[in-house]
Amino acid sequence: MRRFKLSLMATAAFGLATAFTVPALAQQPATAQAPKETPWTNRSLDAHTRTELLLKEMTQAEKLTLVFSHFASDGEWLNKRGDIAGLNWTQPKESRHQSAGFTYGVERLGIPHQWITDAGVGVASQRGPNPRLRTVLPSGMATAATWDRKLAFAGGAMIGKEARLSGFNVQLAGGVNLMREPRNGRNFEYGGEDPLLAGIMVGEQIRGIQSNHIVSTVKHYATNPQETNRFTISSNLSDQAARQSDLLAFEFAIEVGNPGSVMCAYNRYNGVYACENPYLLDEVLKTDWGYKGYVMSDWGATHSTIPAANAGLDQQSGYPFDKGNYFAGPLKEAVDNGYVKPERLDDMARRILWALFSTGVMDNPIATEISDANIDFAAHAAVTQADAEGGIVLLKNERNLLPVAATAKKIVVIGGNADKGVLSGGGSSQVYGVGGNAVPDTSKYANEFPGPITWYPDAPLTALKARTKADVVFHDGKDVKAAAKAARGADLVIVFGSQWTGESFDAELKLDHDGDALIAAVAKANKKTVVVLQTGGPVFMPWLKDVGAVVEAWYPGSKGGTAIARVLTGEVSPSGRLPVTFPAALSQLPRPKLDGDMTKPDLRPDANYDIEGAAIGYKWFDKKGLKPLFAFGHGLSYSSFGYTDLKTSTAGDKLSVSFTVTNTGKTAASDIPQVYVSAPASANWEAPKRLGGWDKVTLQPGESKGVTVTVDPRLLATFDTVSKTWNVAAGDYEVILARSAADPVTKATATLSPRKYDVRGK
Repeated sequence: MRRFKLSLMATAAFGLATAFTVPALAQQPATAQAPKETPWTNRSLDAHTRTELLLKEMTQAEKLTLVFSHFASDGEWLNKRGDIAGLNWTQPKESRHQSAGFTYGVERLGIPHQWITDAGVGVASQRGPNPRLRTVLPSGMATAATWDRKLAFAGGAMIGKEARLSGFNVQLAGGVNLMREPRNGRNFEYGGEDPLLAGIMVGEQIRGIQSNHIVSTVKHYATNPQETNRFTISSNLSDQAARQSDLLAFEFAIEVGNPGSVMCAYNRYNGVYACENPYLLDEVLKTDWGYKGYVMSDWGATHSTIPAANAGLDQQSGYPFDKGNYFAGPLKEAVDNGYVKPERLDDMARRILWALFSTGVMDNPIATEISDANIDFAAHAAVTQADAEGGIVLLKNERNLLPVAATAKKIVVIGGNADKGVLSGGGSSQVYGVGGNAVPDTSKYANEFPGPITWYPDAPLTALKARTKADVVFHDGKDVKAAAKAARGADLVIVFGSQWTGESFDAELKLDHDGDALIAAVAKANKKTVVVLQTGGPVFMPWLKDVGAVVEAWYPGSKGGTAIARVLTGEVSPSGRLPVTFPAALSQLPRPKLDGDMTKPDLRPDANYDIEGAAIGYKWFDKKGLKPLFAFGHGLSYSSFGYTDLKTSTAGDKLSVSFTVTNTGKTAASDIPQVYVSAPASANWEAPKRLGGWDKVTLQPGESKGVTVTVDPRLLATFDTVSKTWNVAAGDYEVILARSAADPVTKATATLSPRKYDVRGK
């Protein structure tokens, strides 16, 4: 027993060499054939019943097979890591090439292998000689900027279909971390700063993915808002603040999307690693919310055997990214010796089986023959183009520079590789697009994560030339003086500015390659300057007052060039709205200086998110009386809209808001009326107002439509940690119908009675 304790403690707590001397379990699938008809193959039974019928037939070894997952790509860098010297890693032979992960199934019982792919914008490939080329959605931030539930679902359904046709049945999508830190290199993967908007939009994408009978994750759970010291930083936040912000976004996403899995994050949470944090995994997720699926670790986020298993981690994923095979031999040893109860192992396997049954993975096997010929790339291109068009945000349009005038004779397009393609974000979410990389990467990231820097070959310049009779001239912008000279005398100048961001680093809020200097020089030479930005999130705009128009195109996906051109020329009226606040200065942020230090990877900093608590983004700006560069929800159109007949109803225990939207302009267009709610002082909210709901409506000129929005009671309440209840204070609530968080149009009052809801807002 003493020997057991020593070996297990080393494995569980410290990840020492003993972890690597224990062979992983079930590295080969069983050879017996699964029975054709069994009680659990009866599709008339619900997922819970089928799960229990199957679980009782499983051996301990088979259960352990499901809870230990492998990285599914060869990589010399893994074998060169000093902490796992001599590993000699090769991917499982049954896995898909250059993919994210693989979990062995149990052939005897008909449990399929889990073939796992990144990520939220398409079917990604790991670096290597033969990446799969797939359709690429716009960034998560761009999809959030559509504020369009249907587009989010359609995009998810498209990439989920490509995942299944590529041989995968688990997709590592659903990034819903709120933007507490605008410098976060992964902001482009996520859904913005508001828990309602992010949760619903990401939830819809998850729902779309899983409509293909594959498992989607929601990630990274929880409070994972920066990349600096991402493996060691502690996100410190009170229970109430978390429940009203970061955790609420996850709660909404889970309710809407019902993901089969939750991926826990790299960071520590209040001092404890997220993937062995009983508060996050057991108390909140599984007990309070009643989540039925399984928790998988991020790749390299498992740190122990006993603490992780007992805290609620159900599957160690991406081995050998971790320093030990904690859920292989060490977990068997822990179960056999009573440190992890057999009932806990049952629960781990049960949750995985439930996900496979509830999503249809068990009943819809992956095809044995995988071929690109089965993918309708043309149809899928239309889906990503619609998403990109819906998410492009017109930030400024003075002097009606846009849409491009039919009378324009000469248009000069400058910079941003606009003659080649459109930019994507970097890291594990990187999808290799059809047609390859339009701009070969010559930076250090060509052979280094999170590169390569990738441009999809859908050039805005080409698409623009096809849509205007003007003489369209291109200048690469590398020589600022020459670019300014080229701009003089043109009827219109369009300057492309970009900032590449990616997983593993945070970034300053400025454009790459001295883009700000280029834009300033061009604007000085010609006042008729339009700026098109391709960024992962907010950037500063020191030249803003000198340009006539600004378009935020985000990372617009594999048909982004066409989408940009269609918006610029007026084929499509811009309808995107900002899902985040663009700050005017670092001094406006809760943390002007980032916590931690990228040059010290072993540093274990603490990030005090109780500074702002639940007052993230526009709520912080409202609370502090700050004026942003551009407000949350902001976005212009080529048409105009009027709001009338605002009414509120408090029938039953629901607050409903109704109003009429009218297209008062001359162009068919879409609008996004936003409903915000302010509480009486006695409610003690974290900020003056909260987003309560929205709708996206498409109207012809002169057309009107009635809209009704129902406000979730959790958005009217505060969370009480002691009683675990949501409590609505009595009083008069101001309902604000607005164009953005900073642009109210009309207001009404709703009088609410005191209400108490349970931990799930019911």
